[in-house]
Amino acid sequence: MGKVFVDATVSLDGFIADEYDGVGPLFDWYNNGDRAVALGDPTRAPRVTAASAAYLEHDVRPAQAIVIGRHLFDITNGWDGVPPAGKHVFVVTHEPPKEWAYADSAPFTFVTEGVAAAVELAKDSAGDGDVSVSAGTTGDQAIRAGVVDELHCNVVPVLFGSGKRYFGGFDGAPLMLGNPRVIEGDRVLHLIYRIAKP
Repeated sequence: MGKVFVDATVSLDGFIADEYDGVGPLFDWYNNGDRAVALGDPTRAPRVTAASAAYLEHDVRPAQAIVIGRHLFDITNGWDGVPPAGKHVFVVTHEPPKEWAYADSAPFTFVTEGVAAAVELAKDSAGDGDVSVSAGTTGDQAIRAGVVDELHCNVVPVLFGSGKRYFGGFDGAPLMLGNPRVIEGDRVLHLIYRIAKP
């Protein structure tokens, strides 16, 4: 069975978006190179530099299922029913959408039993593949639930000052991480941390 990782592009001061869900320059590295890397939807293949392509191919593309929160689903309209990565999306929500144009055809599952349940369903769906969990509130809850193996922080050299945090409102006991694996891209630093297991 594969691993579970929380993944996001993040400002140097820890934000994955501003207060209005704007990402500003955070995603510029997705289009500053000449290597196209499809992670799921072939129409959304970012063109990145060689170092970032190696990171995406080796560390992100193995994810066969992703877990997101309802807010991300709403602001993207579920990517019009096509997973941006992997083959299946699990949406953590208190209430599934009543009307969504792609409900009958999209490989999306709405999970009302919480993040840990969504991760378990995603792991079953992924088989030997990995599971990617979106950062922010959903990732924070997954980390607290103890179901995450790695953190992927794609750090962009910008300061936001405020906004939506990579770690949501994490305020638990200190969580020990392993030494980072560091991949230096162009205008992004990919940091991969293993979470120390007791």
